[in-house]
Amino acid sequence: MTAAPVKRPPVPADKTLRLSIDVNNPYFRTKVLTASPEELRLLLLEGAVRFMREGRDALARKDYERVYESFTRAKAVIMELVNIMRPEHAPELCSRLKGLYMFIYRLLTEGSMEKNTGKIDQAIQLMDYERETWTLLMERLAEERGGSSGAGAAPAQPPNGAAPGADQPRRVSLSA
Repeated sequence: MTAAPVKRPPVPADKTLRLSIDVNNPYFRTKVLTASPEELRLLLLEGAVRFMREGRDALARKDYERVYESFTRAKAVIMELVNIMRPEHAPELCSRLKGLYMFIYRLLTEGSMEKNTGKIDQAIQLMDYERETWTLLMERLAEERGGSSGAGAAPAQPPNGAAPGADQPRRVSLSA
């Protein structure tokens, strides 16, 4: 015997999930249209971290609709980060990054389903570390290019108030 399909009422227009950015916002539109590929990737990383934090905060408030919306947006950004990789340039790096992003995706999915803030915090920490690493890389690229990276130069101050010169490589182990 099969279960009857569940009929759900249509979702009101004001409650639909919007995965895209408001392209009518002139500031954001200009920022995206004039950004370098490196800056666009940084925008994606920042967006993923922001959506994950919003979801974690909503989980603490037990606002499960917001949890779903925020984590769905974060996972869409993660999938975009996977899809924009170009393995023909650095196959091993792309493979490792894809593994990292899929691990973060899984942590978000499991953390959301289990209401486990520990997994969500781990996902946020990993993505924030990726964002910081990308910011440092952009700073180094700007230095190598003679500091003339244009309108979207990365900030000269390291993220999170770190002291200058404190950008020594850190290692993260993903093994359990």
